[in-house]
Amino acid sequence: MATWTWMNGDWHDTPPMVASPMTHAMWLGSCVFDGARAFEGTAPDLGQHCDRVVASAKTFGLKPMHDARAIEALAREGIAKFADDAELYIRPMYWADEGFVDVDPDTTRFALAVYDAPMPATGGFSVTCSPFRRPSLEYAPTDAKAACHYPNSARAMREARARGFDNAAMLDPLSNVSELATANIWYAKDGEVFTPVPNGTFLNGITRQRIISLLREDGIKVHEGSLKWPDFQAADEVFSTGNWAKVSPVIRIEDRDLQPGPMYARARELYWAYAHATGKTG
Repeated sequence: MATWTWMNGDWHDTPPMVASPMTHAMWLGSCVFDGARAFEGTAPDLGQHCDRVVASAKTFGLKPMHDARAIEALAREGIAKFADDAELYIRPMYWADEGFVDVDPDTTRFALAVYDAPMPATGGFSVTCSPFRRPSLEYAPTDAKAACHYPNSARAMREARARGFDNAAMLDPLSNVSELATANIWYAKDGEVFTPVPNGTFLNGITRQRIISLLREDGIKVHEGSLKWPDFQAADEVFSTGNWAKVSPVIRIEDRDLQPGPMYARARELYWAYAHATGKTG
């Protein structure tokens, strides 16, 4: 896997050493990050991902040493090191070197990795409902994209795969559907689209926001609300949005087989058209 990493003022074609065992992020989890994509010569909404990593850092009490526009410029430098048609993941990260429980903001560090990451196939995936839940803001820093959230997602994925599923829908503390372990979740019913309303238990995904805007501009009714798992089980179609795969169909929900539907297909078509119209890397 080809990787370029910007750290300590320079680009490195092999990953530099990031942390010692004494680093706060290794010990107490002060790492925040974001993930953007480059594919087919585009990098859609790259600026918004850079905005969010700065916001996440501030949520954690870190002191960002680069503003979002400087991070975006660095990301574009990294993208330019690869072929025009490369499929890449762009990952800016902030963390603290020192602190006891809370961070010492003056020890904030930054790195940006750009690396080969093929886009997932579009064949679809299966979903079950996880016994594990997403926390609310009272329980965890859910307003940041932070590494500390992912062990909870990992155990949900592990449990789902043990039962023969690819991914898991996670409920919030009030038994509403929050999101998948790795992406935002949607369903369509009678020609309208539904997705959980942001309620402090999951990030209002950048790709999620973009799809809502594109579908509404296309004349499709999109509802954000408090949704229950049986709503998804009875849907005409189910799909996901997220940075890793962008838009993907669910082809099995619990014991019910589904086909990729017209709302998924339209969302994906609109997003790809948007990416190519606005996200050129060159």
